[in-house]
Amino acid sequence: MTRLSGSETRFHTSKLIESHEALLLKVGLTGGIASGKSVVGEMFAALGAHVVQADLIAHQLLQPGEAVYDEVVRHFGTGILNPDRTVNRARLADAAFGSPNEKVASRVEELNRIVHPAVIQRQEEWMETEGGKDPHGVVMVEAALILEAGAGKRFDRLLVVTCRPEQRIRRWAGRLGLDEEEARREVTRRMAAQWPDEKKIGAADFVIDNSGLLDETRRQVETVYSKLRREAEKKP
Repeated sequence: MTRLSGSETRFHTSKLIESHEALLLKVGLTGGIASGKSVVGEMFAALGAHVVQADLIAHQLLQPGEAVYDEVVRHFGTGILNPDRTVNRARLADAAFGSPNEKVASRVEELNRIVHPAVIQRQEEWMETEGGKDPHGVVMVEAALILEAGAGKRFDRLLVVTCRPEQRIRRWAGRLGLDEEEARREVTRRMAAQWPDEKKIGAADFVIDNSGLLDETRRQVETVYSKLRREAEKKP
């Protein structure tokens, strides 16, 4: 029996991972603030897609002890921290997007330059792992800023979730317990860092309109997932 050296084993393992990953159908799931990306992602997961949230990865990277955490605190200061040294995400949002009550310049691009590369690396590692489990699977990364971060080319297909502008405000108000005027200001400042829906739709392979009832959204998801599954199964 031929024995492989350590370097040869790593090489063959790497090639096996690459072959598994090549068979995956990689889908980017994106959309503007409060469009319902997470709800749509859950629907795809229920049908069998492997789904990960970029926001959850970012949350993990912003835990004490992580290199990204150290870099964010160095750039934005200890004022973004809670007493237990964890990141206060509302304060970080104010520091990055600019306070809605003060004339503070946006530093979103600065934050993105720190966080996005690490998030993308974790996404790639996750997709490699899923490729070993289900080589012909559909893997889906849910992230708000796929296009804005220039990461669209990392995916085989791009799916955009949309809804009407007033729905975003009502959903954000309900999620955070804000009145509609507060929600409108917050949605407006966050949308300023995102592409408008029209531009996202222009780059999309599929669009899910999440403006209606959940059953209507689910029917669209089922239709799109059927097409994605067929495409994944045909990959050589």
